Amino acid sequence: MLTALLLPSILLIIGLALLVWSSDIFIEGAASTAKHHNISPLVIGVVVLGFGTSMPEVVVAVLASLDNSPGLAVGNAVGSNIANIALVLGATALIAPIAVKSSILKRELPVLLAISIGAYLLVLDGYLTVIDGAILVVALILVMFWMIKANKSINPSDPLAKETKSELDELPELSKEKALAYLLGGLVILMISAKMMVSGAESIAHFFEVPDVVIGLTIIAIGTSLPELAAAIAAARKNEADLMIGNILGSNLFNILAVLAVPALLAPAALDKDVLNIDIPIMLGFTLLMLLMAIPRKGGAVIYKTKGFLLVSLFVAYLILLYFRSTAV
Repeated sequence: MLTALLLPSILLIIGLALLVWSSDIFIEGAASTAKHHNISPLVIGVVVLGFGTSMPEVVVAVLASLDNSPGLAVGNAVGSNIANIALVLGATALIAPIAVKSSILKRELPVLLAISIGAYLLVLDGYLTVIDGAILVVALILVMFWMIKANKSINPSDPLAKETKSELDELPELSKEKALAYLLGGLVILMISAKMMVSGAESIAHFFEVPDVVIGLTIIAIGTSLPELAAAIAAARKNEADLMIGNILGSNLFNILAVLAVPALLAPAALDKDVLNIDIPIMLGFTLLMLLMAIPRKGGAVIYKTKGFLLVSLFVAYLILLYFRSTAV
């Protein structure tokens, strides 16, 4: 038994480690390349940082779909959104209270909830189809254009604008050639590490005879959320709460519109009933909870340690639910 699990576990662990490392390299390369082309810092913040932190999920979704494991890809998209809110936001709030002040988030947090609900309605028939994937991709393009246009008119004194600029200023200065090497090299290693993770996760799922979607919702989702967790803790230590919430918001948007579109386009299939009836509604509940906790009101919003403890506790409860679901299969 242990021998059969040894190689898949090694692949999964090494893949996770490489995934986190290569994600940072990819983001540094992408941000530096964008800066060399004189792209606005806020546009880089929206596109590069948001999409960059979701690249692990995108690559995993592509490889899982091509491996005929769309359930793993869907589980990764839904599970990552749950982990980003409950684990990443919750654990960060336990380290220090998170004070959110940016007016940008007041506009974009409800958009995330609306898009999440819209995606749920799209798959409510129980199937993830090519048409669903095309709709998600079109929505992604429209949302990106809207966010870029809206963010161009932001007051430079807005906390999110200042924190994004500060974060980009702290990135290492790379030449055009080195930035491109980081970008392409990071992407290649991302693909290799994701392939290792997918192979290991599929073998573990088959060994324990659990649906691959459960592995996607747990091990893969938590693993691909590690870059967001590292970024969130770093932002909290630098008192950049608005940037941290913005990164989670951007990552979750891309997970819904880009990552979920991948299995729809590459491996359309029926959705797991539990994902449709339990996991996606739980994701919507966590998204609403984040909106209520983080949306700036008069004087801003503060996510205290008690709220962080609540989020982490709910995440643990969700993992326990998944455990009992997997043992009941």
